[in-house]
Amino acid sequence: MKRILIPAGGAILATGLLAAGLAGTASADSDVAKDNLATSAANAKAIASFWAENNGAALKAATESNVWDKADVAKLQSKGGYSSDTKPGSTAPIGEEKKTSTKVQNVNMPKTIGKVFFINSKGEKKWCSATSIQSQYRNLVATAGHCVYDTANNTDVMSKWVFVPGYYQGKSPWGIYVGKQAFTHYDFDVYEDYDRDYAFVTVYNGVKLDGGKATKVTINEFKAAQAKGQVTDIKAAEVSKDEYESAVKDPNKYPYYEMKPGTAKKVTGPDYPGAVVDKKEVSKADYEAAKAKGVGRGQGFIYGDPVAENVDKDTWTKYDGPGDKGDGPDKFGNYYITHYYVQEWYVPGTDAKYYRVDYYVIEDFAKDAGRLGDNVGGQGFAWNQPTGKPVRVFGYPAAPHPDGNKNYTGVTPKWCYGTTTKKLVGSAAKKIEEHVALKCAMTEGADGGPWLYKYSNSKRLGYLNGVISTFNDQDGNGRVDYISSPYFDGETNVVYKAAAVAWSGKVV
Repeated sequence: MKRILIPAGGAILATGLLAAGLAGTASADSDVAKDNLATSAANAKAIASFWAENNGAALKAATESNVWDKADVAKLQSKGGYSSDTKPGSTAPIGEEKKTSTKVQNVNMPKTIGKVFFINSKGEKKWCSATSIQSQYRNLVATAGHCVYDTANNTDVMSKWVFVPGYYQGKSPWGIYVGKQAFTHYDFDVYEDYDRDYAFVTVYNGVKLDGGKATKVTINEFKAAQAKGQVTDIKAAEVSKDEYESAVKDPNKYPYYEMKPGTAKKVTGPDYPGAVVDKKEVSKADYEAAKAKGVGRGQGFIYGDPVAENVDKDTWTKYDGPGDKGDGPDKFGNYYITHYYVQEWYVPGTDAKYYRVDYYVIEDFAKDAGRLGDNVGGQGFAWNQPTGKPVRVFGYPAAPHPDGNKNYTGVTPKWCYGTTTKKLVGSAAKKIEEHVALKCAMTEGADGGPWLYKYSNSKRLGYLNGVISTFNDQDGNGRVDYISSPYFDGETNVVYKAAAVAWSGKVV
C-alpha cells in the first residue's frame, strides 16, 4: 500500500507502510474525498433532459474518453507492486446476500454495465464504462476516477455526469441516472494519484423521458412554460389560402396561423446561378431588333421563327397582346395572329405557403424509473484479494490502437477473461506503482469498466475487484495487449463503504 505524505518542506513523497500498526490508517475518514455533482433534483432533471432530448442526440454525439494518448500507452513496469493492508474481504452482490452455488458454461453480459456520460472542461461530450454496485440504497456506480474528475485539464469534477445502464445507440432502456455525489480516495482527488484511479458515485433514481401528455396551449402560455423550464413542443401543418385568410390571426388564440411569402420570378442573364431559359413573347419590333443583333448569348436572343395562329374573328378583334394581328381577313376569309418569341433567362418564383401552428406543453414527460439496483442489480465488492485469480472484465472499447487500427466501435460491450498479475504493475507515464494487470486488447472507452471476480454467467453477478484504468502495449507492436487496474485494498474498501451508505433520492 502506497501512502502520499507531505513533509515540512511541502514536497509530495510516496512511501510504503513499514509497520503493521500503520495499517489502521486504512480506515481513516481522511482517505475519503467527496464532491457534489448534481446538487438538487431540479438540476438533475435538467441534466437528464440535456442527454435525452431530441431522441438522445447528445448521447449519440459523445465520444470515448481521451485521457490516454500514444505516449501513455507504453509498457507496464515490472518493479514495485501492491501490498495488502488488511485481510481479504468481500460484500455480496445485490440478490446474492445469501450465497448460493451454480455451474454454468456460457458467458453472458451483466445487466449492471453501461456508460457514464459527461462534459469535460473543454465542453466535449465524452463517455466511459461503468457498473452498478451493491449499496444500502441501491444507488451506486463504480468507474475509474478519471471518468469523474477532469485530470487531463487539472479541473474539478466533470459536468452533467450520468450513468446509462444497457446503453445502445442513444437508447436508455432502464432510464438515465444522474450523479449526485462522487467518492474517491483523497490522494486521487488532490494529487491525481493513479494508484487510486477509482470512483464510486451515488445516483438519483432513474429518469425516463420518453412520453408525456401533450396539452395544446396559447402562444403566451407556451412562452411562459418555456420560461419555467417545462418541456414544450411545436407542430405546424400546411393549410389552404382560404383557411388562412378566414382564420383569426390573434397570437393570444390557438391555433396560430402564419404565412411564408412566395417569391416572384426574377429575370436574369444566362450566367446567373440557377437560371433557367424559356421563350418570351414580344412585339414584332422587339423580335426584329433581337434578330438584328445576330446569334449570340444574352437576354433577347431570338427563340425561333414566328408562329402564325389561325383564330376566329372575335378572338382576332379583341386581341391586344404583343403579337401582330396583321390585316384581316385574307382572301380566304381567315384571321391570323403572328407571335414572336425571344429567349429569357430567369430564376423561378415560389408560391406563398400557409400554416397552422399549434403549441403544446408536455406534462408528465419525466417519469421516475426507480432505483438503479432494483432495475439492473448490483455487483458485489472484494478487496485485498491475491493476484493469479481469474476475472472477467467488461467495457465499451472504441478508440483505435496506437498504430491506428480500429477494431471496436463502442456501440456494444466487449469482455476479456484471464488471471490477474502483479508482475506488471502500472504505467511509467503516470508514475503508477500499485496496479494489477490483465492480458486484454480492449482500448479506450472501456476505461472504468468492471473487473469481476467469481463472476457467475447465469446470474450475471460477481465481485468488483478492479476497474480499467490504463491501456498498455507490452510487446511494442502498436497494439494494446494489457490493461491495468488499481489494486483494491482496505483503503479502497473505506471509500466504497462511505459511498455505499450515502442516500440520493428521486428526481421526479
